[in-house]
Amino acid sequence: MKEKSIISKIKHSESGLTWINISNPDLKSVEYLKKTYKFHELDLEDCLSKAQRPKIDDYEDYLFLVLHLPYKTSRKNRIKSAELDVFIGQDFVVTLHNSHPELNNLHEELSKNKEQKEEYMGKGAGYFLYMLIDNVFDASTPILDDLNKQLDELERDVFESDQSKDRLKDILMLKKDIINYRRIIMPERAILAQLEHKNKKFLPEDLNVYFDDIVDKVEKMWNTLENLQELIDSLQETNESIISHTTNNVIKILTIFSVVMLPLTFVTGFYGMNINGLPLAQHPLSTVFVAGFMGLVVISMIGYFRYKKWL
Repeated sequence: MKEKSIISKIKHSESGLTWINISNPDLKSVEYLKKTYKFHELDLEDCLSKAQRPKIDDYEDYLFLVLHLPYKTSRKNRIKSAELDVFIGQDFVVTLHNSHPELNNLHEELSKNKEQKEEYMGKGAGYFLYMLIDNVFDASTPILDDLNKQLDELERDVFESDQSKDRLKDILMLKKDIINYRRIIMPERAILAQLEHKNKKFLPEDLNVYFDDIVDKVEKMWNTLENLQELIDSLQETNESIISHTTNNVIKILTIFSVVMLPLTFVTGFYGMNINGLPLAQHPLSTVFVAGFMGLVVISMIGYFRYKKWL
């Protein structure tokens, strides 16, 4: 069941900047934006789209951004993509998202804390946009740290624990999370790099250094993901090699056991035939002779295998 749409509004009296935060946007909230700010209808349609690509649309009166952010699902604890739509003009910033906890918490904090509200909203729309984007990407960093931690634990298990246990499923699930994180972050690199070249009415040149800082942060995240991708690939190959080596050892032992049993099976089958004239069949010590011969065969074969270093 879809959560109810909530429209929250904060205004900074001195700068005149207004932040409208819309959680779980629906037709009613989009209609409110259309009447209040006269946004282009295509942009408003994008806000309700479930699969909108990251982009920046530049208009005379505002910028429209679509960003994707990684988050972890509460049920299966897997990494998914959350969409964040942003309208920014001379004196307003509008954010639309599906209950992103970082934005909802920030909106609540700014509505209660005047000093923090001044820090975020007292320097204009461009700086406030920087603070918003910086916060949401900072909120994604713990997920990256968790991926690092999971990889370290898997690496320790693969190399130090019982090697007979197959950890392929755990490795593949972690690999899927890393791939999903890379898929989400990759297009954001280009989008954030474009911000400094967009409409200078909303993003003045003195903010370039701030947005460069976000770009550097995302590039570091990307480099970390690249390293994680290489490590998880290597770990998967190592795990498969260990499992293959263990399987080969088991097969070798079973093969040796089968080879040792083959002549014994022949001897027992030979003397199990119900015919006359078998060697030593009528001798009172025939059982001892046959058992001794079989034992000699076993010892000889094991000695040969050890000589060949097969055991």
